[in-house]
Amino acid sequence: MVNEAKNFSKGGAITTVFLSHSHKDKELVRQVVAKLRDLDAQAYVDWMDETMDETPNGITGQRVKGRIKELEKFIFIATNEAIVSKWCNWEVGIGDVLKLQQDNICLLPIADTREGWKGNEFLQVYPRVEPDPYDESELKLIYPNGRKIDFDDWLNK
Repeated sequence: MVNEAKNFSKGGAITTVFLSHSHKDKELVRQVVAKLRDLDAQAYVDWMDETMDETPNGITGQRVKGRIKELEKFIFIATNEAIVSKWCNWEVGIGDVLKLQQDNICLLPIADTREGWKGNEFLQVYPRVEPDPYDESELKLIYPNGRKIDFDDWLNK
């Protein structure tokens, strides 16, 4: 799986996805990459990209910004670590500018933080991925206004 992500390309995948996440959540990120692959989407993860520098710098920021712009969807894996990450919050800001108008950005909340975003209340403006309460194997995208659609429909539109 890691080798596939290192050789990331848009060929063959129905949808390409930028995953914003904390590097402290690597195992969780691997699980999300696998789930997205099951849904015929290809996820981009910066630390799986051999062209990225190990130590973040301005060039890293430009490359990340370019990937967010290039890829079709943006998913923020909202863990407690990611919510406090300066890089993740910067990436969400870039994703907001480039993806919100096209309905191509969402949150995947892992920690139960929706009621206590503590300084990151702005995250409540984005749709979020949650298990269907009637079928835990299915995922729904829930918009701030309460509208719900199947996550795989959103992912592949």
